[in-house]
Amino acid sequence: MATRAPVRSRARGRSGVVRSRVVRGQAPRERVVEIQRMRLLAAALGAIDDLGYPCVTVAHIASRARVSRRTFYDLFGNREDCLLGALESVVEMLREELGAGDLDDLSWRERVRTGLWVILSFFEREPVLARVCVVQALRGGPKVLECREHVLAEMAQVVDQGRFEGPSKSVECPAVTAEGLVGAALSIVYGRLVRGEQEPLTGLLGELMGLIVLPYLGPAAARREQARPIPVAVQDEAVHDVSGATEGDGVNSRRGGTGDPLAGVPMRLTYRTALVLEAIAKRPGVSNRLAAELADVTDQGQISKLLSRLERLGLTQNTGEGHAKGEPNAWTLTPLGRQVAQRLGTNTCDQKEAV
Repeated sequence: MATRAPVRSRARGRSGVVRSRVVRGQAPRERVVEIQRMRLLAAALGAIDDLGYPCVTVAHIASRARVSRRTFYDLFGNREDCLLGALESVVEMLREELGAGDLDDLSWRERVRTGLWVILSFFEREPVLARVCVVQALRGGPKVLECREHVLAEMAQVVDQGRFEGPSKSVECPAVTAEGLVGAALSIVYGRLVRGEQEPLTGLLGELMGLIVLPYLGPAAARREQARPIPVAVQDEAVHDVSGATEGDGVNSRRGGTGDPLAGVPMRLTYRTALVLEAIAKRPGVSNRLAAELADVTDQGQISKLLSRLERLGLTQNTGEGHAKGEPNAWTLTPLGRQVAQRLGTNTCDQKEAV
């Protein structure tokens, strides 16, 4: 269901659990801080999903993010601030996906149905985020609960517009009806997640829509919603679950959308690395020289070593003839490289492009 009110978010993006605001032109120190913050947010989500919010400590989060406790406290006041930042980042991702659906010109019923489909699809693609936002957030502190209640209130405002739909205008339904409907729908999703059921969440679309329209449009409309076919979910090439893996897991264990790609890269991803990945994402097929120029690397030996290391890690591949003497290299990102670039907040190329 579409919502528009602003949230206090420091991380933005649709294509990753958390997106750093790493942009060209930032000072090196600022870029490093953004990358560290992003890693901590991703690590917090993974730790909370694995251990449960009450059991997670700052040490757990810092260890998974491979940063020091001092770095954690430089960026967050406490554990709850970190969870709040991660939760707000996820909410913003949902807002952007809803915004991309162009819901404003739809009728109330279609707006609610499409918005619900977007939310269920997102949670289906991102089971860790779904469990943290729907289940674990209930165990958070006052700030987290306040954020959660704010989001639910926005959803209820959209549902409440149903009072003015239908031939007789169901204004006799009290405003609290919408709050009850949102709570009921969320409770059903909560139950699915807690029980670990394998049925896709998108399969709930018809039943939930029937529940929502019933008090406003009547039994016949509810039955029609339940009988409508469910759209086919389009799975993104990159799945962005967070699992909080340790450094020893290796890159190959992260392929296929089974975890946080940053956690599976056994190297320190500095601001310089982010710039190089960004350069390759923007200009697939770049040579060593052009990659160095775009990433502000002046030493050709340094860029050659970095590109070779990224290739060994499975993040880049050389599609040129650079291994033959006198021929230029042509660097592109691998699917894993695109996931890592997205997590670093870079502007990646079209995700559907074959590499």
